[in-house]
Amino acid sequence: MAEQNLKTAIVVGATGLIGGLLVKKLLNDPRYAKVKVFTRRATGLTSPKLHEYIVDFNLIEMWGDKISGDELFSALGTTIKQAGSKEKQYLVDYTYQYEVARAAAENHVQKYFLVSSIGANRFSPNFYLRMKGSLDYAVSEMPFSRIVIFQPAGLIGERENPRPGEKIGIALANFIGGLIPSFKKYKPIKAERVADAMINAANDSTHEKLIVYKSDQINLIAE
Repeated sequence: MAEQNLKTAIVVGATGLIGGLLVKKLLNDPRYAKVKVFTRRATGLTSPKLHEYIVDFNLIEMWGDKISGDELFSALGTTIKQAGSKEKQYLVDYTYQYEVARAAAENHVQKYFLVSSIGANRFSPNFYLRMKGSLDYAVSEMPFSRIVIFQPAGLIGERENPRPGEKIGIALANFIGGLIPSFKKYKPIKAERVADAMINAANDSTHEKLIVYKSDQINLIAE
């Protein structure tokens, strides 16, 4: 593959469950010459393709010009328990991701891939789903040539900070999803499948500007 045809990927959320898997896959993908990671702490990964920036997301005006390349993968997120409050969770899950997306659009990044959540709806009475839905809507209005939003249900994978409640929810959702076909889209999905689906979506020939994939659809394009 000619060097000039190789791409530059940008990743935020690289130390999270999906983001960590995504970065490793991108580093091993011959279609990418460079993987730029913007993170609050080191990933611990080494590769000649990896360009790691340790940043303060509150000061994006100091480094936003570096958010340049071909494709932005956004998988940043936290929980209220980890963040300490709804306000701090909103800062991570909405504000930081929105500001990174806006900077990328201003820097003429063409494609944007966002990890959201099943049930995301900007009019939802649920804080988390309303926050996710609001971000989905906000970024869908940005001038990327292509936007793909992934709305997985519960994520299966080994987290750095285990979430016992999540494991219980995953077991219950798997049980219900197996019994009731209409609930299939709520079945948990392996985080690795989401990462695979994001890379596959970035390299397919679809030209639709905006696509939203649910968990069952994510599994299909992860092949």
